[in-house]
Amino acid sequence: MGNYVDLNCDLGESYGPFKIGRDDEVMKYITSANIACGYHAGDHNVIQKSLQKAVENDVGVGAHPGFMDLHGFGRREIKLDADELYNLIVYQIGAVQAFARINNSKLNHVKPHGALYNMASRDQEMAETIAQAVHDVDPELILYGLADSELIHMGKKVGLQVAEEVFADRTYQPDGSLTSRSHANAMVTDPDEAVGRVIRMVKEGRVEAVDGSDIRIQADTICIHGDSEKSLEFVKKLNTELTNNGIILKRVGM
Repeated sequence: MGNYVDLNCDLGESYGPFKIGRDDEVMKYITSANIACGYHAGDHNVIQKSLQKAVENDVGVGAHPGFMDLHGFGRREIKLDADELYNLIVYQIGAVQAFARINNSKLNHVKPHGALYNMASRDQEMAETIAQAVHDVDPELILYGLADSELIHMGKKVGLQVAEEVFADRTYQPDGSLTSRSHANAMVTDPDEAVGRVIRMVKEGRVEAVDGSDIRIQADTICIHGDSEKSLEFVKKLNTELTNNGIILKRVGM
């Protein structure tokens, strides 16, 4: 905990003629962008545009790899063997890394998406495979993962810098895991409530779980979902209120 935190958003999730989110506006209020790599969302044109906007706004660039699941937006669990999972991660990081290079930028971090993120949060073998893939591409990359999850533990094990992530718009279970999206109480829809929860996570290192218990949590970076209808309202309010509460916004690794 401290008086600074990274504010990240999952972006670049449009595809061909289908537009998702308000990326251009959101980019002005965040410090890190997780850019979809073309498997769960995004494509080569969207990646290029997203990189350009990130550079224009001095936003840290991250790869956001997911399962090859456009129809399910990467939110359906898929079982892969370790070699296939490793290659899936390397391939997607490489795509965003190449676009970063031609835009005179550098990839800062990697954050898995959706079902891949959630599975790796609890599955040690998956987490280690992902962490090793990230390390093998570039050991200076920062691995983003759910606070105190297997992904964080395995990232540290292979020698990566990690960023423990908390969510402004999701509720938590008593064990620190996120409430499944299949549950009615999975999302925090009130911006005021979300902001209050986040400020407490950053300043006190605690959050209230769905059963009313108080759990410890490390907040290195805060996630906003770019595909949400209220993402722009959310991120503007969060940016303002964090600053008003003496919390400095800066990307991890600065």
